[in-house]
Amino acid sequence: MRDVTFRCEPGTVTGFLGPNGAGKSTTMRMICGLTPPSAGSATVRGVPYRRIANPGRHVGVLLDPAAQHAGRTGREVLALTAQVTGMPKERAGELLTLVGLPEKAAGRRVGGYSLGMRQRLGLAQALVGDPAVLILDEPANGLDPEGIHWMRGLLRGFADRGGTVLLSSHLLLEVEAVADRFVVIAGGRVAARGTKEELLAAPGRTVVRALDPGRLEAALAAAGLRFSARAEGGLAVEAGAEAVGRAAASSGAVLLELRASGGGLEELFLSLTAGAAGPAPAPAPEGALR
Repeated sequence: MRDVTFRCEPGTVTGFLGPNGAGKSTTMRMICGLTPPSAGSATVRGVPYRRIANPGRHVGVLLDPAAQHAGRTGREVLALTAQVTGMPKERAGELLTLVGLPEKAAGRRVGGYSLGMRQRLGLAQALVGDPAVLILDEPANGLDPEGIHWMRGLLRGFADRGGTVLLSSHLLLEVEAVADRFVVIAGGRVAARGTKEELLAAPGRTVVRALDPGRLEAALAAAGLRFSARAEGGLAVEAGAEAVGRAAASSGAVLLELRASGGGLEELFLSLTAGAAGPAPAPAPEGALR
């Protein structure tokens, strides 16, 4: 990665988006001091993660739900985390209730948990120390629709109370429903950042559909215009309608649709990450979470 720079402010949920291999998980590992960057720096509340005394009391982290002791019960995992972070043992019971793990499940060994149960336990573990910051990598994986709705409410409530959330997910509609700000990376670089309103109001995006899609694509490519396929048909082009129309006319392509883009986050994501090839070498993020 190169020049991956962004900030996450208190009271907000920041959606961290990008295609597979873009560097989202690597960036989060760098923030948490697990992967050293070759250049740049990352801080949490103004301090590098490794220099935070008792970090669990300040930062809740869920990067891999499988990184839990398979031989311990869910309750034991939380009780041990509470002991390490200096929280009262009653905290374990409170969080089991909060994340919806019933008593029977809490008494089972983690090795027998489903992915959804591990995600709930991992989130509970991240919350044990009553942190001000949450760093979550794909926390909704394995959750059913009810569980995703529950997690959305939990994260929104955390941020509304002044907490800071950095949330990576491939579930774009769910991120769109809960996040205040977005950072999109592609090819190891930041492709866009800002609020949903700022990003979706960006000028110069056009939806176009032609009778002969191949001819239209060739015309756009010849004109040097970037485009990507839309799930519902047609193309999303990173250019104004006039430029797209002129390119189509020059090739004789018959257009069936030509309009300014009014799509949601998914369409924006596809247009920003189209053709992104995996992360570039020499990771060098700079960022801050407050």
